[in-house]
Amino acid sequence: MRLTKSTSHAIRILIDCARADDGLIKVASLSERLEITPQNVFKIVNLLTRAGLIEAVRGRNGGVRLARPAQAIRIGDVVRATEVTRVEIEEGAPSGTRSGHGVNRILDNALEAFIEVLDQHTIADMVKTQASGPSQPRRKPKSGVRASSFATPRGRRAVYGDG
Repeated sequence: MRLTKSTSHAIRILIDCARADDGLIKVASLSERLEITPQNVFKIVNLLTRAGLIEAVRGRNGGVRLARPAQAIRIGDVVRATEVTRVEIEEGAPSGTRSGHGVNRILDNALEAFIEVLDQHTIADMVKTQASGPSQPRRKPKSGVRASSFATPRGRRAVYGDG
């Protein structure tokens, strides 16, 4: 199953909040550090707040932080908060209109199994995984000189720079 960028961004925001322990993080700081537009960060923070995963404090000294410990936030919770699924839409439908067989039921079962696997992992697990893995800071390309490399017709690699 393919998840949206919003879900990926939401997980990254939660990981960043988990690293800050109980401290408040400004949305502008999240936007800059995670390289996500401020509009998207606000949208995702709103979703995560409504889902009870983070709490937002308004005002000059405000920001966001986890609403509960990172070990208590399952990745499945994040997917449920950010992904709109047919299953959620049908939950509000009258019981007689739900389809309980055929292709829809098979896809619903597959989705439930997928989220069940995600429920086995938490934000704390992801923080540990990132901390133990190779940590290479994201680099923004410098303006001005930019080198490009490509294969020449004879298979040799050529490197060119602007300037």
